[in-house]
Amino acid sequence: MHGYSFKLDRITLTALASGLLWWQERRLLCVSDLHLGKSDRIARRGGALLPPYENRETLNRLALAIDALDPLSVICLGDSFDDDAGQNALEPEDHAQLTTLMAGRRWIWLQGNHDPGPVALGGTHMAEFKTGPLVFRHIAQSGAHGEISGHYHPKASLRSKAGRLSRPCFLIDQSRVILPAFGAYTGGLRCCDPVFAPLMSEKALAVLTGSQALPVPMGKAREPQLEA
Repeated sequence: MHGYSFKLDRITLTALASGLLWWQERRLLCVSDLHLGKSDRIARRGGALLPPYENRETLNRLALAIDALDPLSVICLGDSFDDDAGQNALEPEDHAQLTTLMAGRRWIWLQGNHDPGPVALGGTHMAEFKTGPLVFRHIAQSGAHGEISGHYHPKASLRSKAGRLSRPCFLIDQSRVILPAFGAYTGGLRCCDPVFAPLMSEKALAVLTGSQALPVPMGKAREPQLEA
């Protein structure tokens, strides 16, 4: 699978073009912000009626990566469901697919700001997870080191002769990685947004997802030719 490999606290990780993070040495796959059940949550709260297919699309894309990589462990970095009720609204086929993906491997659900973790679905449920020099959590903490998080749904776009390329992206520097949202109905936050200033260094990279993993200096996001 195409990706961009880099080191975080001497650990080699790969930002996959699909938006997942892969730790080959541990056969550990990391995914953030699935936001399963978003269309159901919006409908329950009287919002627009969206086609209820995002769960199937999100799980199918996740299944492709799991089939290809056969991870021993999967870490979901929080906001796996769009709210706590979402886990109860899964269609039987989606529930069965998720159960199949979880079978035979360690599956860790981290607490997000949208959901406390789908406790009815099995797996391990934690606020954060530490292994070796790395810490996995939902929201980045200023001053942390070796941190892998999600929450912000970073996006970036490039202007070129072929037109404007806009994609979810990883943000990577010497201290942390912020993953893009993986869910089919998730939006994104511009990678030049001021919220990232205290979190990412001047040497940070934005790695755009899509058909290939495309690394560009995050600093260019503050220039007209790179925007989200």
